[in-house]
Amino acid sequence: LDHLAAHPDGMWKACHAGHVTASALVIDPVRGRVLLTLHRKLRMWLQMGGHCEPGDTSLAAAALREATEESGIAGLRLLPGGPVRLDRHPIPPPCHVHLDVQYAVSAPPDAVQQISDESLDLCWFAYDEVADVADESVVRLLEATRARL
Repeated sequence: LDHLAAHPDGMWKACHAGHVTASALVIDPVRGRVLLTLHRKLRMWLQMGGHCEPGDTSLAAAALREATEESGIAGLRLLPGGPVRLDRHPIPPPCHVHLDVQYAVSAPPDAVQQISDESLDLCWFAYDEVADVADESVVRLLEATRARL
């Protein structure tokens, strides 16, 4: 909130002091797994997410849009209760920081993923495999999501 008060454009990618992003961890709680994307630019396994767009009506809508676009899965549903976590992380220039509002979405039982242009790969990982492939921010998001479940 302090960032947005100091930067009226703090919701948008054009704000090089940092900007708000929205992401969502795609989960399959029945099978105890999460879908991660191998990010094309960062070459890291991450949750789905990205920048807000003018047509997004809320951060939750932005997170759901990003998760749907990047996973290719129709019928994703936001977990109730609002954001699961807030995360602040540095990013490569020209920007300096993402203020990420993190949600979780559940995938339908028959979910079939499809790789988007933003991903090198998509893969389902069992809960206990995530720490072996992803960084601490994804592990913290998974822990908070499991606590929400």
